[in-house]
Amino acid sequence: MDLELKGKKAFVTGGSVGIGLAVAHALAAEGVEVAICARDGERVEREARAIEKAHRVRTLGLRADVSRREDIERAVARLDEAFGGLDILVNNAGTGTSETILDAPDEKWTQIWDLHVMAAVRTARGCVPLMKRRGGGVIVNNASICAKQPLGYEPIYNTTKAALVMFTKCLANELIPLNIRVNALNPGLILTPDWRKTAGILTQGTAQTPDQYLEKIAKDNTPIGRFATPEELAHFFVFLCSKRASYCVGSTYYVDGGWLKTVE
Repeated sequence: MDLELKGKKAFVTGGSVGIGLAVAHALAAEGVEVAICARDGERVEREARAIEKAHRVRTLGLRADVSRREDIERAVARLDEAFGGLDILVNNAGTGTSETILDAPDEKWTQIWDLHVMAAVRTARGCVPLMKRRGGGVIVNNASICAKQPLGYEPIYNTTKAALVMFTKCLANELIPLNIRVNALNPGLILTPDWRKTAGILTQGTAQTPDQYLEKIAKDNTPIGRFATPEELAHFFVFLCSKRASYCVGSTYYVDGGWLKTVE
């Protein structure tokens, strides 16, 4: 199926590792010019070069902490200078948390709110003018199944991802007259480097291996009984970015192996 993405221009936040990197590669494989950003400047430039080499498209690696307004403004300015416009924005940057509501300080709430919610607000505010110049575009926000089905150990993550889903709906209503479609994804268990790191920490000094820990997590929570790869999730992102998803507006889609226990 031709997704008609060749020659489009995309910006993926948190694009140097895990889901963001997989999305960047998947878009580039369709002929999309891709800019990625991350806090580690050396790594993001290295991965941008690898994407360019693998897919023969123009890429841009930007050092940016998207929880900081000034970093976003600087990244969007560089993106505009290099690409002269934008068709696709993927708000992917984020991180898991671990706390209780009673013990977490205000600073942690602010930090994660800025990363998961205000980053999406600010990137949209900066990138929409670049999309208008191109006649429209697509924004896809990476939320989480935890926006609907919270995990007990990360209330700040749950809350901010739920807010991101509502922001998606509000932004979609505001931007559809400009021919800009906005949607969100709520992934379930995706086997990212963070999951492998967590498994290593939690099984250290035990008889259980990291792989055994991850296998148990998957079998205990998902009917499909396994984690998805970042590449599997990336295919869904790319579809939503394409004209084949032209009637998808303001919705949130679950890619979770059946983990969600309610009917949407």
